[in-house]
Amino acid sequence: MSSSPVIELDDVRKVYPLPAGDVVALDGISLSIREGDFVAIMGPSGSGKSTLLNQIGCLDRPTSGDLFLAGKNTREMDDRELTNLRLSEIGYIFQKFNLIPLLTAYENVEYPYIMKHRKNDDTGHVSNLLALIGIDEALATHRPNELSGGQQQRVAIARALVNDPAILLCDEPTGNLDSRTGEQIMDVLSGLHRKGRTIIMVTHESEIAAYAERTITIRDGRVA
Repeated sequence: MSSSPVIELDDVRKVYPLPAGDVVALDGISLSIREGDFVAIMGPSGSGKSTLLNQIGCLDRPTSGDLFLAGKNTREMDDRELTNLRLSEIGYIFQKFNLIPLLTAYENVEYPYIMKHRKNDDTGHVSNLLALIGIDEALATHRPNELSGGQQQRVAIARALVNDPAILLCDEPTGNLDSRTGEQIMDVLSGLHRKGRTIIMVTHESEIAAYAERTITIRDGRVA
């Protein structure tokens, strides 16, 4: 496993201007995450955890400072380049699953594949990924509201993996699940890490953070 940095933040600030005064969500964050790391990000509510994850995931841009993904400075990239970077390099798993209600489980996983390749999957890749993650052919035909929370999160993980991203970002991946289902999802993520995937996970639960190799604590927009 390579030890080269896959993510680097250099004095990253994120400020949201509001009529009542600026809100500083990130206040000079500098950190480095290496290929194959499993990192947990912890901190109190409102500390900047999700803002940091959104910066790494190129869902938002820093107000100042530099963010490098795979050696590329994201501040120098236009929207199209950032979209292509997200489709190719980053998989995102959300607490609330964020599946498309009108699509089946299979179609939800295939959607980012179509976005990247401009065609449907004719290789069996989507079906194999769903099977790997514990969703059989029958369940794959169901829409999200016909699936349990744990099944929906498995579909979300498969969707995040469909374009074989180098980096997996997880925002409270067990937050909407009972403890037993949460453990099953963490076992899936741990297995992906053992295969070399770089995982960055926001959580407020110390027992979930314990699955990671390293924990970064954020307080008031800074690394504590």
